Amino acid sequence: MIDWMAKLATHYAQMRQKYPDDQLLIVFDIDGTMLDLRHMMLHVLQGYDRAHSTAYFQDLTLNDIDVHEYVIDRLLARFPLPEQAYVEIEQWYRARYWSSETIEVSHYAYPGVMDIIRWFQLQPHTHVALNTGRYEVLRADTLRSLNRLGQAYNVQFRDDQLFMRADEWTEALSIRKIAGIRHFQAQGYRIFAFVENEPANLAAVASLQDDDILLLHPDTIYLSGLAELPPNVFQGVTYDLTEFLPETALPADLQLIWHGVNDPINLRQFLSSAIEWAEFDVNVDPTGQTLILRHDTFAERPYAEGECWLTLEAALAQARQWNKAVKLDFKVGGDWIEQTLAVVEKYGFANTQLWFNGEVALLDESWIRHLAKTYPGAIVQIPIGFLRQLLSKPTALRSQIESYRTWGINRFSVNWTQPEARQLFAHLTEWGCEVNFYGIPDLAAFLQAVLWQARSLTCDFNFPKWGYYGRGSGHQGLYHQYTLLPTE
Repeated sequence: MIDWMAKLATHYAQMRQKYPDDQLLIVFDIDGTMLDLRHMMLHVLQGYDRAHSTAYFQDLTLNDIDVHEYVIDRLLARFPLPEQAYVEIEQWYRARYWSSETIEVSHYAYPGVMDIIRWFQLQPHTHVALNTGRYEVLRADTLRSLNRLGQAYNVQFRDDQLFMRADEWTEALSIRKIAGIRHFQAQGYRIFAFVENEPANLAAVASLQDDDILLLHPDTIYLSGLAELPPNVFQGVTYDLTEFLPETALPADLQLIWHGVNDPINLRQFLSSAIEWAEFDVNVDPTGQTLILRHDTFAERPYAEGECWLTLEAALAQARQWNKAVKLDFKVGGDWIEQTLAVVEKYGFANTQLWFNGEVALLDESWIRHLAKTYPGAIVQIPIGFLRQLLSKPTALRSQIESYRTWGINRFSVNWTQPEARQLFAHLTEWGCEVNFYGIPDLAAFLQAVLWQARSLTCDFNFPKWGYYGRGSGHQGLYHQYTLLPTE
């Protein structure tokens, strides 16, 4: 069976080749297709409990909700409610589930769907439109809510690409869905796909007999029966970005750094890969005599019996032999930086193959100026998560960033997992700074980060789907482990 996302990726490529100059459009339904409205139902029902000091829904979870948002009575019937409470709760729910407050705080996208939308919005002459059964009166709330959700993915939805149900509309919704398709076609778009969770609406669009339009059905929660699905529909559950962005499609100018190449196993994995940059965590052994690779200082994590290390010199020798580039992440400062540079000099790396990174407490102004002067063309970087408290004061934040740039810093590193990462990234790119994302946990997050178009990405490369088995840096003594699974 062909995966529905693989089919969409292939179909888009075919349409782009067939119509190279056309404005291509993919059309999404919203509720039950992009948004998981179980969150909304849970929010409203538990809101009733909070407002009335009851506990009817305190144990209700998302997994318990398997009915459409319109038929709340079917869910309420499962609870041993007093008759009067049943009536009051249903009235409470129907009065609030499309309120501005509910839309603002309880709408959440299905995992992966915003990534897919972002990918399409990045493609040339390609657009994303919405064809929803929501009434026009909800237009402002809908756009505000969706753009809030999309902000974390750099996704934005436009008013002119949102088709809604007229407030006075009383006919079948499927007719209105057809009207939405025709509306966008009349605007000059060539529609290549329609994503909709209601089988009846897919059947209606199928009646147009437009072979260019691929019909896709997310198998979520819907009112109409599966029997109404037309035969040419592709169905799926997971919005999988890897079908659209394989390794071969990564931007050519994106720099990739294998995080924490601190032991022989991880070094072998890195050297056999196509990744150019290795990050070595520069540390010193407990005797204070030898430069080694270790993420944690011995003050942070004491020596464990039997622990052995890869020396900095051995790692640099291997990297130079394989013509790899090295990123030195200093975990110790002072004279150890000077000794590190002496070892680096022995192996004749080009300046463009060198990258220096460290907390500003270690790489202070004097060291950064020295590195920038001694190694022109090298990358000199600091992580700036400590500046996130200045996000509320962008003028002060920019002043601090510009001060660091005068020292010689030419790249800033942002932790992908921090809530403020996207906001920091937006400011830095607006100010003309190059940005590196680090702390990327897996392939899905890596591909999300790719779509943000940072200059470089640092990650463990624990991507079995791509044949990468990165071990990790050994932070807190932990490493990625892999298990062989039988093929089906």
